[in-house]
Amino acid sequence: MRNHSVVSEFVLLGLSADPQIQALFFVLFFVIYILTLMGNLMLLLVIRVDSQLHIPMYFFLGQLSFLDLCHSSVTVPKLLENLLSEKKTISVEGCMAQVFFVFATGGTESCLLAVMAYDRYVAITSPLLYGQVMNRQLCMGLVGSSWGLAFLDALINILVALNLDFCEAQNIHHFSCELPSLYPLSCSDVSASFTALLCSSLLHFFGNFLLIFFSYVHILFTILSISSTKGRSKAFSTCSSHLTVVIFFYGSGLLRYLMPNSGSIQELIFSLQYSVVTPMLNPLIYSLKNKEVKAAVRRMLKRCF
Repeated sequence: MRNHSVVSEFVLLGLSADPQIQALFFVLFFVIYILTLMGNLMLLLVIRVDSQLHIPMYFFLGQLSFLDLCHSSVTVPKLLENLLSEKKTISVEGCMAQVFFVFATGGTESCLLAVMAYDRYVAITSPLLYGQVMNRQLCMGLVGSSWGLAFLDALINILVALNLDFCEAQNIHHFSCELPSLYPLSCSDVSASFTALLCSSLLHFFGNFLLIFFSYVHILFTILSISSTKGRSKAFSTCSSHLTVVIFFYGSGLLRYLMPNSGSIQELIFSLQYSVVTPMLNPLIYSLKNKEVKAAVRRMLKRCF
């Protein structure tokens, strides 16, 4: 930050000023966070120890679980701390760090969901060549590229945002730091940062969304061309979990960033959905809707007990 920025910390106004409601929120989000940690760690462990899940689809699923752990841990611990404390502050540097990691982990998840859509596309449209096409080298390259592109995108946005000055306003009408929430507090020109955010949203998030969309268009045509009802049902079941996760992630994320920044209850709900609730739901979606994961969990439990 520049030396003439006189604000050294922000106040995260959070979800409610009522102490009783804050206590209820603390219990609720603490339980959600524990379930998020347990669910994603269990899924990582199952994929790691069960040899039948050592295929590209579950390699990407393990990466998604790790990302959900990271994404949730960027915002929820600070949210829980603020729900218990009277002074709900975060330093400007801490706020910028949170912006960076929210952007980086969310961007990586966006790329990874596109990679998983491509994996399902290859599996359904070219099942005989699946093992040859989705080899280990390609899988590692796709995951590494997802992390690299997202962190580069986050770095560009945060470097531009560091030029913003904050002179008087301190209150953020949100439970975490996000770039749209910081713009109303700046006493300098935000056009460069806003343009960078808009360009990265169009290129990164909408670009990945289009890749997912076109992958599923091809998948749908392939499934409809299958003659047997059983074959169509089996093909669709391999995509249903991923499609559900995509709807949750993009539905809440895009609505949050397309809405004007006003601190409204709808804005907070969408933010909670993609940053707090979705990381908890993802392992449940894959565990409940995927027969192979459920069978692997049962095998692991039998070994333990």
